[in-house]
Amino acid sequence: MNSDPFETQRDVRPAVVTELRVVGFDDAEEIGRGGFGIVYRCTQVALDRTIAVKVLTAELDENRERFLREQRAMGRLTGHPNIVGVMQVGETEGGYPYLVMPYHRKGSLHERIKRLGVLPLDEVLRLGVKMAGALESAHRLGIVHRDVKPGNILLTDYGEPALSDFGIAHIAGGFRTATGTFTGSPAFTAPEILSGDPPSAASDVYGLAATLFAALTGHAAYERRSGEQVVAQFLRIASEPVPDLRESGISDDVSTLVEKAMARDPVERPSAHMLGEELRQLQARHELPVDDMALHAPPHSDQPGSRGPARRPAGSLPPNLTSFVGRRAELLEVERLLSTSRLVTLTGVGGVGKTRLAVRAAAEASADFPDARLVELGELRDASMLVEIVAADLGLRDESARSLRDVLVDFLCLRPRLLVLDNCEQMVNAAAELAESLLRECPELRILATSRERLGIDGESVLQLTPLTVPDTDDEPTLRGLAEYDAVALFTERAATAVPGFQLTENNKTTIARICTRLDGLALAIELAAARLRTMSPEQILERLADRYTLLTRGSRTAPTRQQTLSWSIDWSYELCTPAEQEMWARLSVFAGSFELEAAEDICGGDGPDVDVDDLLASLVDKSILIRTESNGQVRFRLLETLRDYAQEKLRQTGEYSEIRLRHLDWYRRLVNDAATDWFSVHQVDWIRRLRREGANLREAWEFSLTDAPEIALEIAAAFYPFGIARGALTETRRWLDRALAAAKAEPTTVRVKALYGAALAANLHGLPGDIQAGAALAADAERLVQHMSDPIAQGLTAVAVGYAALLSGEYQRARAHFEKAVAATDDPTARAAAMTLMGWALEFQGDVGRALVWQEKALTLTKSLGESVYSSWALWSVGIGWWRQGKPERAEQLLKESLQLTRLVDDPRHGAACLEALAWVTRAKDEPKRAVVLMAAADTLGGAQGASPVILPDLAVFHDECERQAREALGHKEFEAARRDGHSMQFDEAVAFALSG
Repeated sequence: MNSDPFETQRDVRPAVVTELRVVGFDDAEEIGRGGFGIVYRCTQVALDRTIAVKVLTAELDENRERFLREQRAMGRLTGHPNIVGVMQVGETEGGYPYLVMPYHRKGSLHERIKRLGVLPLDEVLRLGVKMAGALESAHRLGIVHRDVKPGNILLTDYGEPALSDFGIAHIAGGFRTATGTFTGSPAFTAPEILSGDPPSAASDVYGLAATLFAALTGHAAYERRSGEQVVAQFLRIASEPVPDLRESGISDDVSTLVEKAMARDPVERPSAHMLGEELRQLQARHELPVDDMALHAPPHSDQPGSRGPARRPAGSLPPNLTSFVGRRAELLEVERLLSTSRLVTLTGVGGVGKTRLAVRAAAEASADFPDARLVELGELRDASMLVEIVAADLGLRDESARSLRDVLVDFLCLRPRLLVLDNCEQMVNAAAELAESLLRECPELRILATSRERLGIDGESVLQLTPLTVPDTDDEPTLRGLAEYDAVALFTERAATAVPGFQLTENNKTTIARICTRLDGLALAIELAAARLRTMSPEQILERLADRYTLLTRGSRTAPTRQQTLSWSIDWSYELCTPAEQEMWARLSVFAGSFELEAAEDICGGDGPDVDVDDLLASLVDKSILIRTESNGQVRFRLLETLRDYAQEKLRQTGEYSEIRLRHLDWYRRLVNDAATDWFSVHQVDWIRRLRREGANLREAWEFSLTDAPEIALEIAAAFYPFGIARGALTETRRWLDRALAAAKAEPTTVRVKALYGAALAANLHGLPGDIQAGAALAADAERLVQHMSDPIAQGLTAVAVGYAALLSGEYQRARAHFEKAVAATDDPTARAAAMTLMGWALEFQGDVGRALVWQEKALTLTKSLGESVYSSWALWSVGIGWWRQGKPERAEQLLKESLQLTRLVDDPRHGAACLEALAWVTRAKDEPKRAVVLMAAADTLGGAQGASPVILPDLAVFHDECERQAREALGHKEFEAARRDGHSMQFDEAVAFALSG
């Protein structure tokens, strides 16, 4: 039985070799074989060069047609730097068609991977960008490759990858699917092809992504397993998710992009062009050289013989007088939306950069729409003049026999066009009606609109444009890191235009970061601020941003009036709102950061039944005043700080300012008290997440109450401290408590005792001698107060605080007495869990390890019975160390990892550092010194970032010192320092993943 998969081919090699010599191709040697042809390496004597000659040897007529189709495809693509070109075509005397190509002696990507293994990330991304450009160029010419895989990517002598084999797939003996003939390479073939769908551009993208997967891992995502039937392999490809690249150490951003491009649904995959652009973004993000894609450009439409510079047609896109900065992701999204929708609307607040993005997107769509036109509607006030304005901007004139609208329709129907309608918000209804009718009558028309609210017609796709990315100024920015933020890049670019030679430096980086953050990343505001550098330093600009509306004036004289100052731009938005919307906008200015619907309804809802807050919020979102976000099923809203400042002034003018502030304070006082009541429960993690979201509003309410209602400030701080400590925010928690304790009357109340307990706990957890002394003083203050109180919660918390101070001062017996008193005094789980855990440590330090473990396991039983997480993590940490001290490192490691996972759940890097430190001790005991050093260094970095030591009880320092000494002796200085550098470089998530992986 003949098992040759190429059974349609005759054994014609001797004859072909002879006939190739006749046409000038000597020394023919077979180097490859496809479904219907053989590839030979030959010497072309006349030109003294080595070439590759592909010869059709299969007999079927359909194979000849396929071979000729490949010739034509490669001929149209010849000249592309990343596609194998055709140098010559012909037919031998025996009737064998052939095509001549360059010979690439380095072979294919498949051979490179097989020989040397995986490619480094920089080479993979470069390969992806180049091949995306090749595929996009082919797709623009209507050519689908059908078999993108490592074996069909050749490596040139000039370091470039080159796509080959257009149409060589074997068909005569191919695997039959349910609906037709399969012709590709299974491991690199898109699932829809295996189901019988025809090849498409999307299936080529899948093949490229599968190729990148192989380059990153050394194997195909769905390589055929030993003994696996082809049908089983097909079923795996069609049903199983893409294997997780992260398990091979590939970064999350690279893994996510490969997964997207290998999506099971071809609609979810990016185009080749979009994939290339996203790969270029990855290059920039990973600080690698950013490669260009070579793309096929349409021929120029200029008439031959034209002389001199041509005048721009009416309405054509304006030339860029300044560079376009950032917005790469948004550009890709506009491109995607325009490929699937005939109406795309960019919405966003005034000054965010809608017009610039629309013009840039239209320019980048020139391959599909070479005659894009721009119509500016911002200055239009009379809706009845809309058709006339659009026609005039396009250079169309009224014709006596026909209406101007008919002339406009005929013009837009002439050829595929992209029409940009800029600033539709002034007359959104009229613009929507016109857009709808034009799209209905001009089937090849696309419209890209900009507006502060959506047009609201069928088929509209909306992209909400958010401000440019800005750095978090709570953290000290790095010079390299700042370059990643579009707002900073825009400021620096425009500053260099205003003051030639201006650069971002170590000296000015913090000031510029703060300017961009204060301006909310609004492109207009940033450009106006950068222009001020002609007369001011960055520091002077930052100082004067308190009055940003006066400072940020005198923009470009050629810009529309509404874009010449920040104040005019926001005034314009305000005038477009109804009175009810204006009132709601003003009231919402009471919120700092984001807020939830329920808070807005309670605080801003007014006194009458007619105020529908939900509808007004939706309207303000539509008009780009509010930004709506949704995460994990939670919808929140926020005002940009610039719009908030503007609205607060309006609120003061109405006389409602004080009343709305008091409503805001009352809402957040109730919220934080609800959280405190429900804290020690299964709902704790939910409360942590919610209070984290509400952090800015809680601070706002607390700051307001500190002056106007200090007793409420103390109440808020006392309720807030468990959350602050759980997140490791010790400094901020102490600041709240210390200021509130100083502002409120020193009366014997449970609230005050809770505040003193929280402040003492935060001080003790800092762990420095001065902090421990402060903690003892706070505990003493609480002890004096409870002498006049009978409240069991106050009694229990005070006993814990005094006992903790005794523990840290080495008075273990006195500490034990206070912890026993706390357990007996109250049923409050917070006090009891803390007392039991600390009782264990007092016994531990007295040398009674067995009884210490009993008390700490009691604490763990209590916390787990109530579904709590924060104290459970502390108890697990304590029990884990106890089992390690008992000589059970495996049990200890299990408990410490469980504790570490909980610290990640509640986002407590400070206690996470303590877990990493303890895991280092256990790891050293298991004779893994290098891993132990990495863990200790990671713990040191995380603890230091929180202003605390990872050794949170001073008496435990001996274990740290012993671990470090033993590791140094085992590794030697050089290896020890290398491991420590690895640990110091880790972020919280990286450190947790590393610790859990061992």
